[in-house]
Amino acid sequence: MVTVADPAQAGLPTPRRGARLWEFVRTRRLFVIAVVLGAVLRVIAMLGYRPAMWFNDSYEYVSVALHPRPHPIRPDGYGFWLLILKPFHSFALVVFTQHLMGLATAVLVYALLRRKFGLPDWGATLATVPVLFDAYQIQLEQMIMSDTMFTLLIVGVVTLVLWHRRLSWKAGAAVGLLLALTALTRSIGLPILAVVVVFLLVKRTHWKPVVAVVAACAVPVVAYMGWFSAVNGQFAMTQSDGLILYMRTAKFADCRKMQIDVQREQNLIPLCINPNVERSKFSQLYLWYSGWGEVLHRYGADKFDRSLNDAAGTFAKRAILAQPGDYLAAVTGDLLRSFRWDRPVFPDPNTWNQYQFDGKGVNRHDTTRLLTSLPHWPSYLGWTDRDMVAYEQGRASTRVYWPWATVMERYQRVAAMPGLGLGLAMLVGAAGAVVRWRRLGGPGLLPLVAAAALVVAPAATAEFDYRYLLPAAPLAFLSAAIAVRHGLWPARRGEPAPPAETRLDPAG
Repeated sequence: MVTVADPAQAGLPTPRRGARLWEFVRTRRLFVIAVVLGAVLRVIAMLGYRPAMWFNDSYEYVSVALHPRPHPIRPDGYGFWLLILKPFHSFALVVFTQHLMGLATAVLVYALLRRKFGLPDWGATLATVPVLFDAYQIQLEQMIMSDTMFTLLIVGVVTLVLWHRRLSWKAGAAVGLLLALTALTRSIGLPILAVVVVFLLVKRTHWKPVVAVVAACAVPVVAYMGWFSAVNGQFAMTQSDGLILYMRTAKFADCRKMQIDVQREQNLIPLCINPNVERSKFSQLYLWYSGWGEVLHRYGADKFDRSLNDAAGTFAKRAILAQPGDYLAAVTGDLLRSFRWDRPVFPDPNTWNQYQFDGKGVNRHDTTRLLTSLPHWPSYLGWTDRDMVAYEQGRASTRVYWPWATVMERYQRVAAMPGLGLGLAMLVGAAGAVVRWRRLGGPGLLPLVAAAALVVAPAATAEFDYRYLLPAAPLAFLSAAIAVRHGLWPARRGEPAPPAETRLDPAG
């Protein structure tokens, strides 16, 4: 007997686009609601603070966009992003793209947890709350700064690595390119290459993807370093690493304990701080503010010089070796500050205030006011305030508008992730890695170590700053979510095994 297909079955209509969209939203209802609410908050921030908010570093990024060059203090990745958007002459557009980056970061975390680790909608959505709703995250997105782009890139790296059960060489090359962009956005991204490579080796990934990661990352970074060498005479990414490490050690370095050879190390003597001068509690003041120690500030704007940077780096390393206890105390103090419940003023009121929404001075009778006037500082081939006007082709100083600014100012009082929350998330992720020690920590180890690196590196090489914690948050909560999904304790005999983990196939 010949069986004929049922014409009614064969002729079933395919679901309409609207039905498919509704099914997509229905199965992700909580996350869709969360993204919409997060987007609304970002719209309110854009309406309240126009065209953008500013930090001390912002002006140098804009200067790079106006006059492309390898900057001696920080890599140019974000400056090039501003250069790409320059034809639109709109800082509002810049911060709009950054708000999209913040939302995209949450989408990556959610998609990875749902598709690869099987978390329910509510669980995966919960892991994205710090990115979507933290007021300081939204404020940072409203600021002309590189941190939002850096966060998206590093979360993209981790997502791409964990997404593939069998990492091909093509996927490895994509990971390497993202790592290169991460390093060129903030130099702290380069050590993440080592974290990723070690993770792949521990998971016994085939050699081809590992080589592809390293090669794809190396090509853009080496090219940038070659450009830097051609302009500044040094094969490097910056000429500030030594000076920043000097800043870290300046508040405790004692030349009497360092045993500097006066005859052979004369270049280190000028970096010594008078032992009779009271030291500041804040390391950043020794590099960026005049009147403290009177050492680096005597060089003025030319202090970011190759010879001075090398001497400062040598001095700092000598101080660390001569006073390891003082160095560890400084680093430990910053790490403890990272995980506090409250948010005290640090490192100084000026820096702390730049991370705050301010809507107290506007009301229904006075609907707008100037938040901050642009500083008139010397910049490369110009002045900072004129650079901002040249990029915007109009007024660039921040104005706040009622009622939107007032809404965000009050929202920030209650909707801020405490450092303790970040610390607890990292502890949960660490507990999950310990439980899976037979699997060498499992997949949650990668975001955990990356988050730890982003917290520890600034404390070890520069100084604590609140904005340095924000890129670590999505990685920490991603690791914690993976740990909870797979169980935080070993299964007893007779109990069902935890869900299968995402694995990197040794066959590559």
